[in-house]
Amino acid sequence: MKVEIKIPSLGESVVEATVAQILKPSGSVVPQDAEIIEIETDKVNQVLYAPKGGQLSLTVKVGDKVKVGQVIGTVDTDVAVPTEQPKPAAAPSAPSAGPSARKMAGDFLAELKEPVTPKAAAPVKEGRRRMSALRRTIAQKLVEVKNQTAMLTTFNEVDMTAIMDIRAREKDRFQQKYGVKLGFMSFFVKASVDALREFPDVHSYIEGDEFVLFPNFDIGVAVSTDKGLMVPVVRKCETLSHSEIEKQLETLAKKAREGTIAVDDLRGGSFTITNGGVFGSLLSTPILNPPQSAILGMHAIVKRPVVVNDQIVIRPMMYLALSYDHRIIDGREAVLFLGRIKQALEAPSYADL
Repeated sequence: MKVEIKIPSLGESVVEATVAQILKPSGSVVPQDAEIIEIETDKVNQVLYAPKGGQLSLTVKVGDKVKVGQVIGTVDTDVAVPTEQPKPAAAPSAPSAGPSARKMAGDFLAELKEPVTPKAAAPVKEGRRRMSALRRTIAQKLVEVKNQTAMLTTFNEVDMTAIMDIRAREKDRFQQKYGVKLGFMSFFVKASVDALREFPDVHSYIEGDEFVLFPNFDIGVAVSTDKGLMVPVVRKCETLSHSEIEKQLETLAKKAREGTIAVDDLRGGSFTITNGGVFGSLLSTPILNPPQSAILGMHAIVKRPVVVNDQIVIRPMMYLALSYDHRIIDGREAVLFLGRIKQALEAPSYADL
């Protein structure tokens, strides 16, 4: 019997995708749930799996446009899938002091917070390579933001001493209680919600000749992946505790990196936070994520001499950047908004830890 392979629903308003990779060629005999093809939309890549075990026959090639519900091939279940033979046991060896081949999921966000060491570039085989649909969309949106908004950036700095002290004191208990690490991002999300409540224009967007207030505090957190920058959204952050925010961030970031994130995970968002500090950035001017009117940029934490109570002390400092649409937000409001975030971070609330 031949079982059809169809393009599944790709999320609201997404009706077309592009074949990005053929993971199993036609004629292959594949087990059920084997990865057979990867498709890409303007928002996310998605892997399709074999609905049954058998011989694969595909009717599409890389670069083809496909639509939701389209049949792109079949699996002939009359062709038996060979039983995998057990592999011979490996010879015993001395224990290794190196890292495990598999990393625990709980370590994922910790990696995001550490500086990234660039990998050696692969040898260049061609002078050209096809731009992915995701990269094309990112490029188009960046140009649109530049041309269609009056974007401006204001800066401040925050003393991270209080948050770092809380993390050092509470991290073991927090992880034991909630099964997730206590990171910086939940503090920044909560500080952003406090500031957005106080300055609602920052939490608005332009529609025609009106300002529209976002109904919920849905915070997007930028994640860099091999496919490009993605901004998964944590919904209704005003209702979430530190642990709930950290758990959702860990899950969404992991899905983004593994290519399993859904379009609905990326849709919407009323405010965005991006952390160039994980790559060592000291200062930047982040670009708006439309239709949002503002984006907060985090940067590297660096110990610097600062004046506290007329004394020069060494403190872990981070520069903050707020890019905003000057059509909606005045300079005074932007400066006060960023100052409110600074205030919340230097005297953080952690009653729900």
